[in-house]
Amino acid sequence: MNGRVDGIWRHPVKGLTPEPVACAELTAGAYFPGDRCYAIEVGPSGFDPAHPAPVPKQRFAVLARFPSLARVKTRLDDRTGVFHLTDAHGFGVETRLDTAEGREGLAAFLQAFLGEEVQQRLCVLESPAGHRFMDHPAGHVSLVNLASVLALSKAIGQPVDPLRFRANLYIDGLAAWAEDDWVPGAPLRLGEAEVSVFRPIVRCRATEVDLTTGQRDIDILEGLRKNFSRDTLGTYVSVSRSGRVAIGDGVSL
Repeated sequence: MNGRVDGIWRHPVKGLTPEPVACAELTAGAYFPGDRCYAIEVGPSGFDPAHPAPVPKQRFAVLARFPSLARVKTRLDDRTGVFHLTDAHGFGVETRLDTAEGREGLAAFLQAFLGEEVQQRLCVLESPAGHRFMDHPAGHVSLVNLASVLALSKAIGQPVDPLRFRANLYIDGLAAWAEDDWVPGAPLRLGEAEVSVFRPIVRCRATEVDLTTGQRDIDILEGLRKNFSRDTLGTYVSVSRSGRVAIGDGVSL
């Protein structure tokens, strides 16, 4: 089995805009760099930064709960540390997520943007060292096979943007559903790095949302279940050997 890395993405704030990167340094036992470092708590979530533990995604502002968040476009400038956010009307804020004041500014903007959609106070949380706001605590890095997304698109008769699946790495050159043959624990080579296959990713209602309009327009779960008798698309892996991965790098078992 041989493929190549077609796209690399990070999500600095859980639920907000994915950002493309040309390459990433994967570290053994660590999460994808710069991914899900922050999350927007909706009312008290029970998250304790002194004793970080997984919290259900529905306690955060995510697309599955607030699809209109897709209309907010964000970008984190690594050089300056400034987080840029704008809505469809050009209104926005520039702030720093590494300061309490900056996080409060982001929360205030999103509180106003969501308006009556959200009845509880928003609070931007920063992940403590060694923790990330992942949907699964062992889902350190996520992969999506683009051929599987294309197979889904053909089955439902309409195009599906792969970014709906919010993965870190998008792989091209494989057969559709080739990932079903990946045995848990099997080593997978990604550029200079090596990862260990963990488990398929169960999809949620976030995939229904059009990333431009913020409207639910495709029932992805229904498409998967009706045409392929499944509710998974994509694979979680963990990094077993550190190394650099870049767009165009090879992927092989």
